[in-house]
Amino acid sequence: MEPKTVRGADVILLPGARTGRDPARSIKRGPSRLPPDVVAATQRERLLDGLVHTVAEHGYQHATVSDICRAAGVTRPVFYELFSGKEDAFLAAHRHGTGVVIRRMAAAFAAEPDWCAGIRQALGAMLQLLAGVPAFATMAVIEIEAVGPAGRRERDQLLKKFRAFFAEVPQLTGGVPAEAVVDAVVGGVYSAVYRRVDSGRTDELPELLPVLSLFCLAPFLGPVEAVRRLGLVEG
Repeated sequence: MEPKTVRGADVILLPGARTGRDPARSIKRGPSRLPPDVVAATQRERLLDGLVHTVAEHGYQHATVSDICRAAGVTRPVFYELFSGKEDAFLAAHRHGTGVVIRRMAAAFAAEPDWCAGIRQALGAMLQLLAGVPAFATMAVIEIEAVGPAGRRERDQLLKKFRAFFAEVPQLTGGVPAEAVVDAVVGGVYSAVYRRVDSGRTDELPELLPVLSLFCLAPFLGPVEAVRRLGLVEG
């Protein structure tokens, strides 16, 4: 069974899916100007898009607030009305984007009749979303480490949400705690995604689906049963 296609509407919600200077989000001046709250929300979205593209291009350490504002078409005073600084804006973009990814994974997981199929569909949703917005994948997966302790805490919170998809795993024999195995599997999936993004092959992420699905299921079902449940061979 092939993973369900992620809708374009899901991808467009990720920061970095559009440019900060997208003409469709330009703010007109004059009597017909949008209400202040709508203007602020639009400027915030543009700044998050600008941040993602700037960080993906220059790296977090070398990206400046001026660079982000320039990419977004928003002034520095407006930036500081919305964010306390670069780190605050980065974490806001990371939380928003990874929230979109986790929600799409959860929807894909819940739509399946069992845990095995749900894991595969959730992984497929994640891989397709990240492949669809390479700038966000670079910013969220690679550059998060450069943010320092706050970035590492944010990544840990993300991995904790990912672990929730393994709540239904079968109990293991031999006294091996399932929680420790889940931690190892989640870390392995993250590492595989990291290597693909870091090598500039983000568009190839969906190709990882078969091996990552098998990697997630085999420790709990055994390799033969995992292969069978995933439909990788007849039998």
